[in-house]
Amino acid sequence: MSGFPPARAGQVIGLLGGSFDPAHDGHVHISQAALKRFGLHRLWWLVSPGNPLKRHGPAPLAERMDAARAIMRHPRVTVTDIEARLATQYTAQTIGALRRRYRGVRFVWIMGADNLAQFHRWHDWRWIIETVPIGVIARPGQRLAARRSPAANAYRDARIPARASHVLGYMEAPAWCFINLPMSDQSSSAIRARGEW
Repeated sequence: MSGFPPARAGQVIGLLGGSFDPAHDGHVHISQAALKRFGLHRLWWLVSPGNPLKRHGPAPLAERMDAARAIMRHPRVTVTDIEARLATQYTAQTIGALRRRYRGVRFVWIMGADNLAQFHRWHDWRWIIETVPIGVIARPGQRLAARRSPAANAYRDARIPARASHVLGYMEAPAWCFINLPMSDQSSSAIRARGEW
C-alpha cells in the first residue's frame, strides 16, 4: 500500500478531513483532543484536493501538505493526501474506499461543530453517519447551531454522552458524540483574509 498510511485490524483511526487552507493551531488543538477524548490509536489528516461545498478552490495541494506537516508534529498523527490517491471527491466515497482497503480497521470521522451544523448538506450524509461513528468537537460560536442541526435532530437517539467518548470507536454506527473543550478560535478563512496565507 505504497503512499497509504499503515493501519492494522482492530485499530481505531480518526479521520479529520478538510482543505487545511492553511493548517493552523486550531487543527492541532482539536487533533490532540480527539486522540485523547475519543480513544484513538491514530489520527489521519485527510488534506483534500478540494471542497465541493466551497466555490473557490484552495491553494495547491503540495503547498497545503507541506504547511500541514510543518505545524502538525505528533507521533500518532499522519498528514496524508489519501483522497487524491483514491481519486475521491466526497467524504462518503473516501470512507467507502478506506473501509474496503483497510479491512478490520475501525474508523471514526472527526469534525468540528461547525461542520455538524451543515452536515445535512454533505453528499450521502445519512450513509456516513450510519456507517462510521462520528466525533464532534465544539468550536466557538457553533455549539447551539450544531446541536439544533437537522443531522443532530435526525440522529438524536444515536448520540452518546461526552463521558463515554473514549468508547466511541468501538460502537456500531450510527453513534456520535459531542464534546466541549476550550477551543482556539483560529480559522483558515480568517488567516486567508488577513493575507497570511
